Amino acid sequence: MTAQTARPAPPATTAPTSRERAGRLFQRHGALIVLCALLAAGTFAFDSFTTPANLGNIATASSFLAIIAIGMTFVIVSGGIDLSVGSLFALGGVLAAYGSRHGTLAALALPVAVCGLFGLVQGVIIARTRMAPFIVTLAGLLGARGLMLSLTDEGATTYLVEDEAFAAIGQGTLAGVGHPFLVMLVILAAAAVLLQRTGFGQNVYAIGGNEDAAALMGVPVTRIKIMVYLMSGLLAGLAGALNAARLSSGVTILGIGLELDVIAAVVIGGTLLTGGAGGLGGTIAGALLLGVIQNLINQIPGLSSSFQQVVSGVFLAAVVITHRILSGVRHGTT
Repeated sequence: MTAQTARPAPPATTAPTSRERAGRLFQRHGALIVLCALLAAGTFAFDSFTTPANLGNIATASSFLAIIAIGMTFVIVSGGIDLSVGSLFALGGVLAAYGSRHGTLAALALPVAVCGLFGLVQGVIIARTRMAPFIVTLAGLLGARGLMLSLTDEGATTYLVEDEAFAAIGQGTLAGVGHPFLVMLVILAAAAVLLQRTGFGQNVYAIGGNEDAAALMGVPVTRIKIMVYLMSGLLAGLAGALNAARLSSGVTILGIGLELDVIAAVVIGGTLLTGGAGGLGGTIAGALLLGVIQNLINQIPGLSSSFQQVVSGVFLAAVVITHRILSGVRHGTT
């Protein structure tokens, strides 16, 4: 009769503490929580904050950042980064204004095609040569900015939107909601389905979690990485086109440093810079949060534009630090 070896008992699981639950909640919904708190504070502090006109301005102004941030979410979840989106945004605006001479279709297709080509080339280089995305997209930032300046003779030429139908896309409203915000909602819905409900989206998460393991599992790593950078370029160009329609011109000085705001919106929304985790709901909340912060700062009388940047930067740092502390609680590191 053989003696049976006793199996070790499974480790006991303990219920999460209230602090750990708070950490999980803030990691997933921190941007939305802070956004609601700021909306409440703005309502009590400024009478004009919650007027339909002001809220509409916030939504429309945030929609361009949100559209780009949707593409950036795919890139960061896959473990990459795209520093070229600010320059592609400006280039898209100039190309849209130039294309408006030939109608609405050209005004939309030209910037999307050219900026999408930038994203495609960057994706091919990153995926096939395994170069650092930071370096490749930094080169794309400089290249797109240089192309834009060459098209405008170092900024001396301003292209005005000449097609009224195209201008109406950026300036019109539907039930009081600006068209750019409605376009963003459509893109968000499609992107959310793509990221959460398709094999493509699951492959994006797998690559960001562990690229080598994903490749061993048969995930087409090269193709997926090319697609996420292509998507980022397409959306940056589209956002630039919509902004040109709103302003009725292609403005060359736009987009400088915009890539940092886009990354901030994504990270504040709960997407990890290391890849493999994140979602689009938090990204949109992060983009709206940045818009609300800027709007509140603008309503403070006597505050210079330089000091606005200081206040905005300090507030964003506080949000990120709080997010990090509470996320660390969840993993037992604090």
